[in-house]
Amino acid sequence: MIALYDCIAHHHDLKLVLLAAVVCNLAAATSLTLLDYARGHAGKARRLWLLTGALAGGTGIWATHFIAMLAFSPGIASAYDLGLTGLSLMIAVGMTAAGFWIALRPGLPGAAWLGGAQIGIGVGAMHFTGMAAFEVAGRIAWDPVLVVTALVAGAGLGGLALATTLRDGSVRTKVLGAVLMVAGICSLHFTAMTAAVIVPDPGRAVSGTAVPSEMMAVAVALGSVTILVLAFAGLWLHLRDERRSVLEGDRMRGLANAAVEGLVVCSGDRIVTVNDSFADLVGCTPDALTGQSLSAILRDAAHPLPTDAADAADIVEVPEAELHRIDGTIVPVEVIRRVIDFAGRPHAALAVRDLRARKRAEARIAYLAHHDALTGAPNRASFNERLAQEIALARAAQRPLAVLCADLDRFKEVNDLFGHAAGDALLRAVCATITGVLAPGQMLARLGGDEFAVLAPNLDAAGAEALGESILAALRAAETGPAGAIAAASLGIAVYPHDGEDAEALMVQADTALYRAKQEGRGRLRFYEARMGVQVRERRQIEHDLRHAVERSELQVVYQPQTRIDSGEAVGFEALLRWHHPERGIVPPNLFIPIAEETGSILGIGEWVLRETCREAVSWDKPLRIAVNVSAVQLHAPGFAELVHEILFTTGLSPARLELEITETALIRDLPRALATLRRIKALGVRIAMDDFGTGYSSLSNLRAFPFDKIKIDASFTRAVDSSEQAATIVRTVLGLGRGLGLPVLAEGVETSAELAFLDAESCQEAQGYLIGRPGPIGGFQHLTAEHGESAAEDAA
Repeated sequence: MIALYDCIAHHHDLKLVLLAAVVCNLAAATSLTLLDYARGHAGKARRLWLLTGALAGGTGIWATHFIAMLAFSPGIASAYDLGLTGLSLMIAVGMTAAGFWIALRPGLPGAAWLGGAQIGIGVGAMHFTGMAAFEVAGRIAWDPVLVVTALVAGAGLGGLALATTLRDGSVRTKVLGAVLMVAGICSLHFTAMTAAVIVPDPGRAVSGTAVPSEMMAVAVALGSVTILVLAFAGLWLHLRDERRSVLEGDRMRGLANAAVEGLVVCSGDRIVTVNDSFADLVGCTPDALTGQSLSAILRDAAHPLPTDAADAADIVEVPEAELHRIDGTIVPVEVIRRVIDFAGRPHAALAVRDLRARKRAEARIAYLAHHDALTGAPNRASFNERLAQEIALARAAQRPLAVLCADLDRFKEVNDLFGHAAGDALLRAVCATITGVLAPGQMLARLGGDEFAVLAPNLDAAGAEALGESILAALRAAETGPAGAIAAASLGIAVYPHDGEDAEALMVQADTALYRAKQEGRGRLRFYEARMGVQVRERRQIEHDLRHAVERSELQVVYQPQTRIDSGEAVGFEALLRWHHPERGIVPPNLFIPIAEETGSILGIGEWVLRETCREAVSWDKPLRIAVNVSAVQLHAPGFAELVHEILFTTGLSPARLELEITETALIRDLPRALATLRRIKALGVRIAMDDFGTGYSSLSNLRAFPFDKIKIDASFTRAVDSSEQAATIVRTVLGLGRGLGLPVLAEGVETSAELAFLDAESCQEAQGYLIGRPGPIGGFQHLTAEHGESAAEDAA
């Protein structure tokens, strides 16, 4: 330290030392400002500003060195070698450029430290090359310890200077970095000068080609002027671009704030401007984000986001990245980057979309893919997957496994009577009740509708029966409210491996046992038995054959006449469906119609019947009505009113001749929807009759809700009028109701003259039954359908 002080205080002109310090500060501030400015650019622009900064920094370092050398007074003649002096300038510029390039390498660990150390070593190389250019009448001896100290100080302080400058790009860090760079340069120079000891030697003389100190002063002055020019040029460009960026940023921010997505404009990794949506996403103000590093906020290790606008493709999409909020939380985002022209230069514009809502939706979708939306219980897919896993485990451990299928009894009636909201509440209550009975490891799933399944690993037949009884008891105890008083459950049980060795077989057998439980009275449980499979297969075969009955021409429409009681005149026919199976013979309607309704094949069958009867009725000479029964499934099917209109238009039948018969059960399933469909049909001119009146629910309210054209008394009442006073009273009441409402009444099932006489005495308008005519092919009723057919038949008689 004493030697260093002595070197500066006694061997240097302090005025020139002060000038060297000023030049060094100016060079350091200029070059580091240009380095930070280059960091915000990309491609050719970055390389240009790096070169400019290196030229300013290298020239400034060189000028500092030689001004300090001019301040050095060895006391003997001295000069400078022109070639080595020029080489030292090139070394200063080249090594500074290399250090800047290293400092801005993305992904290089400690890039700023390595670049700064490179500049420090370059200053040392420039210094000792310049000292080699220093010619004096004597010899220069070096202290190796001080030489190494000088190099270490220059490299260390140079690395610290660049690391500080590039930390956040603020004015404070730039100033601190410049101070550290000046300290490094000065430390290296004066320590190295202290390490040099000049020993006079009269035998050595200054060469004639060496540059005198006066000329060197001119060169140094030119270098200093160059630094000033570059400094002011860089500062002016920087301020101009900053001003333009601010104006452009304000205009763009005003426009970008209309966007819901976050928008960011970046120059390299430096944020130029953001909209309010992005600032809200990060959790701070837009002004606080300006100038910040984009990579510190938006990170994605798996899919790095290009920020080099000139070198990147026009559009880059990152499906998912991580945005780090100011509070430390991480937000998943989607990023789309493209190149735009901003402030006269290419910038990267990024659209940042918050994925949190989509993530929640995806999680919900994933949940719903494995769970029932209404009850929250696992669904059929989850149950099948778990069942397959448990069967594999049971097979490996040679242990049993029970599957219980549950179905609510009369659940349809709950929906019809109390509405779907009550039905949904009941399903949730049932799910909660069954879950409360299950032991850990057992699983309840809702398969669909009112069907549930329970998986019970390591449970044999006795354990399965106990579990089933506990479930039924819990459901009975939980029956509260109007819906609970109606609904009960039936259970079917199958046990692995006795009843099946794979998932499909177990489910089929459990479902078969459930079917038997419902047939035998409901509210009970049944184990699978081999003979049950025969009955189930029989039903499945009927379902299969029924789906193909129309195309195989196995269905036939028969007609039963309807007449006026007072005159005996035929007023129309009711179309009735018959199935002539090639192997089973005639299948009763009360067997195949419910199956058709359950499987949905009634839609195709019902359309065929309606089309066939309308086509047939058009061919009659007399414009008699044709009555067709409509299933509840048909009535609630989308587009049924449009189908009726299309059939009438295609066949040419007058709408007034078509009468659709609707049961009350079809109405109460979804009364508003049914009434809306019926109103559209009636608007076509089609007549609507209430079939089986008195056997359904809320008959009077149904009559009030919709203006029917006819009431049909069920045959069960008609057949008992002469034997049951109660039945006779009901029929009289219905007839009186019809007269009061102005509705004609037709009595079905008239089989005796006494029944007909009773109806005539009570002023019933129309009748239908075996006494009037048995159902048969329309060819047997030509005397009723032909013009003047009845009178001609009477004359012939």
